[in-house]
Amino acid sequence: MELQTKALHAGYEKGPEGTMAVPIYQTTAYEFRDTEHAANLFALKELGYIYTRLNNPTTDVFEKRFAELEGGEAALATSSGMSAIFFAIANSAEAGDNIICARQLYGGSLTQTAHTLKRFGIEARFFDVHAPEQIEALVDDKTKVIFFESLTNPSIDVADIEAITKIANKYGILTVVDNTVATPVLCRPFEFGADISVHSASKYTTGQGLAIGGVLVERKGLLEKLKANPRYAHFNEPDNSYHGLVYVDVPLPPFTLRARLSLLRDIGAVVSPFNSWLFIQGIETFTLRMREHSKNALLLSEFLESHPKVKKVNYPGLKSNSNYENAQKYFDGGACSGLLSFEVDSLEEATKIVDATELYSLVVNIGDSKSIITHPASTTHQQLSPSELIACGAPAGLIRISCGLESIIDLIADIKRALEA
Repeated sequence: MELQTKALHAGYEKGPEGTMAVPIYQTTAYEFRDTEHAANLFALKELGYIYTRLNNPTTDVFEKRFAELEGGEAALATSSGMSAIFFAIANSAEAGDNIICARQLYGGSLTQTAHTLKRFGIEARFFDVHAPEQIEALVDDKTKVIFFESLTNPSIDVADIEAITKIANKYGILTVVDNTVATPVLCRPFEFGADISVHSASKYTTGQGLAIGGVLVERKGLLEKLKANPRYAHFNEPDNSYHGLVYVDVPLPPFTLRARLSLLRDIGAVVSPFNSWLFIQGIETFTLRMREHSKNALLLSEFLESHPKVKKVNYPGLKSNSNYENAQKYFDGGACSGLLSFEVDSLEEATKIVDATELYSLVVNIGDSKSIITHPASTTHQQLSPSELIACGAPAGLIRISCGLESIIDLIADIKRALEA
């Protein structure tokens, strides 16, 4: 099936009622037929619903549909994009291990990897996304994850996915790609060798800023990379917290299975069934919206590039952009999502422009149907020093725009007026 058809039908089989819309199963628990049925479910002898902290029929449809869009084998929904990232790393690494991350990450991801995970005994080492060859010097026997974004936020760089995954595979290391900004509509990292993708479903998936949630997807065939891999002994040895289960010996996708039975069970960062239902509604128009977001962003970028007050425009759809070649390679049809950024002379000039806009909403979110403007240095990346801001691609004069679905004529007119106020 084509992507838009999957967006409408994948993962849902109508019950006897024949409901066209996926029902919301707003429940915490499920009645077992008898004690034998309950015991079989807990022992994985039968598959079914136990408790919504582990699984839920509505969320099950969301997970299956999203995995289909991404081209993966299985997915796990979480309460937020940040919890999806945490689960992907915590499912791979433990105290004493290290992860290798791109410097160009969303601010929350930077603080999670560099600071929060450090308190769990997991060290983060950083490379420049423009120089994947730096990775090899950072690898050792305790390296468990290479983490990067397919389309970075807010620097708007396009990672060379094949180059990164080639190095990871050389050493048997898992790659985790945050594909939130690009979305599976425009970029499918598994086709270029990635192992795990993570998303904030709060962004383009819902499309209207309606709900917080995340999702983690594992590629098909990941079992072969995990099986007998000394880096991931916890997948190959009995899990004493779950009846001595050996994850690579179970005929189910091992990465999401362990994340569900160990992390989701014990940490509880579970998405609500209602939010899963909202994400399903968003997915139905996913492919249509991403084309329009991308079209508006390209036209707005072309205008900004021509304006004398703008020093630099970051949008990989521009032929002048250093990421253009990677965008043509990794993004479907060269469409590059709705996120762009541009630089002006100073922090003062940037904040003046942001405050002067009327149609754009000053919001620390992206992927909404309404256009959003943000000054990262004073908000999402405020915790970083000036040198750290430059290193991650968010200098003081940078303005980020999440281009919505309004008329491009109105979007250009508003930013023009703000630039010239």
